[in-house]
Amino acid sequence: MGRILAIDYGMKRTGLAVTDPLRIIATALDTVETSNLLPYLKQYFLKEQVDEAIIGLPKQMDNTDSETAPFVRQMVVKINKAFPDLPVKYVDERFTSKIALRAMIDGGMKKKDRREKQNVDKISATLILQTYLESRK
Repeated sequence: MGRILAIDYGMKRTGLAVTDPLRIIATALDTVETSNLLPYLKQYFLKEQVDEAIIGLPKQMDNTDSETAPFVRQMVVKINKAFPDLPVKYVDERFTSKIALRAMIDGGMKKKDRREKQNVDKISATLILQTYLESRK
């Protein structure tokens, strides 16, 4: 059984998280420059079996797409083209950045480390993945 990969797409940086091979635990993987996302994924897929990807879709409070949602959809088209056998599903990502920041504070992360956007991106991807895993139960 392959892993599930979560993508927290950003205009500059993209946070990534993956499950363990048994799809039980969501773990932060990395934060990559968005321009390098597809080459990064190609290298990762050479090392690890990934059967499914999920990507956070930013929504407004009224459940309409946010202004960045079209960019997320464009990235999914690119991912589908580069990896045609990889199913990609959307997951509502409302509040994940705020929840990630709260988790870092509650976890005792120093203020200096919380300012590192890469940490928020990775944790957001992990939250998106955890939400998806829980929804499947």
